[in-house]
Amino acid sequence: MGFSTTAIHAGNEPDAATGAVSVPIYQTSTYAQDGLGKHKGFEYARTQNPTRSALEKNISALENAKFGFAFASGMSAIDATLRLVKAGDHVILGDNTYGGTFRLFSRVLADYGVEFDLVDTSDVTKVETAFKPNTKMVFVETPTNPVMTVTDLRAISDLAHANGARVVCDNTFMSPYFQRPIEHGVDIVVHSTTKYLNGHSDSVGGFVALNDEKDAEWIGFIQNSVGAILSPFDSFLVLRGTKTLAVRMEAHDKNGRIVANFLAEHPRVEKVFYPGLVSHPQHELAKRQQSGFGGMVAFETGSFSNAKKVLESVKLCTLGESLGGVESLISHPASMTHASVPLEKRQALGITDGLVRISVGIEDVEDILSDLDQALG
Repeated sequence: MGFSTTAIHAGNEPDAATGAVSVPIYQTSTYAQDGLGKHKGFEYARTQNPTRSALEKNISALENAKFGFAFASGMSAIDATLRLVKAGDHVILGDNTYGGTFRLFSRVLADYGVEFDLVDTSDVTKVETAFKPNTKMVFVETPTNPVMTVTDLRAISDLAHANGARVVCDNTFMSPYFQRPIEHGVDIVVHSTTKYLNGHSDSVGGFVALNDEKDAEWIGFIQNSVGAILSPFDSFLVLRGTKTLAVRMEAHDKNGRIVANFLAEHPRVEKVFYPGLVSHPQHELAKRQQSGFGGMVAFETGSFSNAKKVLESVKLCTLGESLGGVESLISHPASMTHASVPLEKRQALGITDGLVRISVGIEDVEDILSDLDQALG
């Protein structure tokens, strides 16, 4: 089946009891059993829930994965994945990772004996040099948040596997519509379903997709043991979201390309970060492993004062954290999403005080351009 057909139908079989086309919200904490050890496949809602199970089938199919697990947030999904490494293990972490992921490594995992090094994963040579005898995982985002650096997933996967390490890819920015990392050799894909998968800024959640049965058993064990599960209602919302993922992502991509080109030509913008621009240093790589470029764009205004003026002058774009909703969202990475990253590290990555990030929505693009133009003015 094609992607759109899979998005609409995988896990979304009509309800057996009523014929309901939408998967019901099974808002229950437990399930009646016919006798000791006799149940209908559901015992306790932390362990199993039909609405969550439907979502797990749906997103797994979209990522071409055999197994999938829905969590209460993107960070809880990442945390569960990182429980595949133990004290004394070493992880190569992309240096331009999301601030929350960096915080999890630096403030939590480091206290439990997990070693990690921040490496520019877009440079395969640097990754190769970073391997140690105890390296068990390479964790990448591509494109990165917010400066949109692209990592060659096939090259990194081949290198990691040759060294006995897993590869984990945060695919939130692209969604499985534009990028399916498992097809490029990646072992585990994580998502913040809060973003494009849900797409309507009304749910928080996370997801882990993978093919290895042993690793899947452990992720499932962690999901049940720790209990950071996605609620039935949130599972229902994300299922509703993935049905329109294809058409939404096409609209985000169309608008994103127009906005990026507009900003690239604007006299008050110093630099634009968007893999869809021919000027992007990894434009050709992005074309090879992505089927589109999406709606995430960052641009340099030159100073905090300039960025502040833009962020406080927009009228259509909403100033706020998060991304991937149908509405355009604009933010200041240095003080918002990446505030937990040390100043010197942010500056080295290009996350300056003048950098602005926009999640381009699916409004009429002329209205988005008009709003950005007046804000920049």
